[in-house]
Amino acid sequence: MELKRVVVTGLGAVTPVGNNPEETWNSLVNGVSGAAPITSFDASKFKTQFACEVKGLNINDYIDRKEARKMDRYTQLAIISAMQAVKDSGMNLEEEDKTRIGVIYGVGIGGIKTFEEEVGYWAQHQENGPKFNPFFIPKMIADIAAGHISIMYGFHGPNYATTSACASSTNALADAFNLIRLGKANVIVSGGAEAAITVSGVGGFTAMHALSTRNDDPQHASRPFSASRDGFVMGEGAGCLVLEELEHAKARGAKIYAEMVGAGMSADAHHITASHPEGLGACLVMRNALEDAGMKPEDIDYINVHGTSTPVGDISEAKAIKQVFGDAAYKLNISSTKSMTGHLLGAAGAVEALATVLAVSNDIVPPTINHEDDDRDPEIDYDLNYTFNKAQKREVRAALSNTFGFGGHNACVIFKKYAE
Repeated sequence: MELKRVVVTGLGAVTPVGNNPEETWNSLVNGVSGAAPITSFDASKFKTQFACEVKGLNINDYIDRKEARKMDRYTQLAIISAMQAVKDSGMNLEEEDKTRIGVIYGVGIGGIKTFEEEVGYWAQHQENGPKFNPFFIPKMIADIAAGHISIMYGFHGPNYATTSACASSTNALADAFNLIRLGKANVIVSGGAEAAITVSGVGGFTAMHALSTRNDDPQHASRPFSASRDGFVMGEGAGCLVLEELEHAKARGAKIYAEMVGAGMSADAHHITASHPEGLGACLVMRNALEDAGMKPEDIDYINVHGTSTPVGDISEAKAIKQVFGDAAYKLNISSTKSMTGHLLGAAGAVEALATVLAVSNDIVPPTINHEDDDRDPEIDYDLNYTFNKAQKREVRAALSNTFGFGGHNACVIFKKYAE
């Protein structure tokens, strides 16, 4: 069968550097860090005392106070990003066949704050017998954000969550892309959210020695591809894309940001948390995405890398890019927007896909901030263009976005300029 074409017609974002797509993109282009001391709990006794939190967002500007109390923070952020994206798409929902509109929305952990609060309360009050909030389970479970979004709009199409750690929302986008091009839906609202800046979230990642401990200088702590990198900076937020079948979008006169043309998936099959040291899974996922898109390495102008600022991960991803792209690797721009947003875990793929789409749409590559010329890792090839510290204007015909998750899950998506 002939596969249908898929385009991006709406964007939504709530991130540590902006509470909508425009604010987020402006911050990324201008190299603004979202890192600061943690405000959501007292982290003074933790080895890591900072993170990239969402700032200045009033949930009740979007969600009724009573309804918001039935939701974990990750669901609240998910709903806000979806509301922005659906509005941005310009769809007239009174005229749409809602049985052909779906929601696929990823999360890596889910309602960790809700779980923490409920179990903590039980631990302190066991003598009174079990007493839990009746919304405990619906607030906590990973699929509930997708459910809330579909209920809010009455979307009856495919509806579920994807969970693959930090690749979760890239997998959501890949599934949405495949269902649309197979003709199973006209539109899918897809993305990811995470809100794990909590005592147990930060504590758990700290115990693994995964987080940067640069407490005296949070804004410069996320420094991908620099020798002094010492772990990732945790972030929270949500990103959402409206993916739409091309003819459906054209029929309603939709604006089109970019065309989604490929998706790849693979597994490292190596270690529960560490990436393969030679980038085996990363090589496979990028090759799979290029093959799916029918593209060659030289067709790609920009890679939004996973680039978490961890000692092993950055090296393995750089090696993989050189292996897959060969000589074309030296003509690419590469950047890690995690240097600004921090690592949004299950939301990372969606927020970085949004940044990738806007790079294609605007012909601007956002930078990898916090690099100093004398801070070079001998295991990293600096002849590659990591777009250090300053955004670069260039033609971005097509761009690729990588995400890799604990468990060895790898997912990659490709967007290109839309043309008839």
